Amino acid sequence: MPIPPEVTGEEIDPDVRQELMSLPKGLAEDVSRNLVMVAQLIDEDPEKAYGYSRVALRLASRVAAVREAAGFAAYATQKYSEALAEFRAARRMSGGVELWPVMADCERGLGRPERALAMAGEPEVQKLDKAGQVEMRLVAAGARRDMGQLDAAIVTLQSPELASSAVHPWTARLRYAYADALLAAGREREAREWFAKALEADKDGSTDASDRLAEMDGVEFVDAFDESDEELESEESEGAGVVDVELDIDEDDEDDESDEDEDDRDGDKG
Repeated sequence: MPIPPEVTGEEIDPDVRQELMSLPKGLAEDVSRNLVMVAQLIDEDPEKAYGYSRVALRLASRVAAVREAAGFAAYATQKYSEALAEFRAARRMSGGVELWPVMADCERGLGRPERALAMAGEPEVQKLDKAGQVEMRLVAAGARRDMGQLDAAIVTLQSPELASSAVHPWTARLRYAYADALLAAGREREAREWFAKALEADKDGSTDASDRLAEMDGVEFVDAFDESDEELESEESEGAGVVDVELDIDEDDEDDESDEDEDDRDGDKG
């Protein structure tokens, strides 16, 4: 797959670059450039990111960072079985536990929420940092909802992290998930309160809390492009009417001229 010349591979995370030092220099550069493309495209064009991840995987399948990138690209395109296999491979190579929550979420994606819940109770969870533990809680709550256990999902999300007024990168998503669960349970007043708290913490727009609040308040958004199209159609319609009038006037003038010509001929005959 083509890579823009401005992508050099130097943009890659230093830890990943360190891993790639085990490869020959030219190969390491090729892998780096493909991994940069994965990182740049995974949000806006997951399918393209997936394509670049497969190239990197073909070049360096024995590098944990490459397997991890391939896993996230597959996850972003909902290829959960493939993503889970790549995450397991990356974990075997690195020995880390940071991928545990996303591995559990892959189990949810494969329709196995009970496995995700089982993973939430494994010792690996205690080895996660705070962000990882919150992520695991979100996955476990999602699994509860998958199984129709809505009240249990709400309880799962109730935690010191949820109650804290401090704002962390995961705060908005945690509050949003709690609000969404409350709303699903019909607890609208509480849900609105927590959507507002999620919006307050959502500095980078990671949730659509503002839209959910507007929806609850009965606010409807009108597409500006649709309005412009309607106005344009209206103007075109009015313009067509003017042309029709002008044409009608011209036809009347021609009729008048024709009548005058006939009168002149009648006068000549007389």
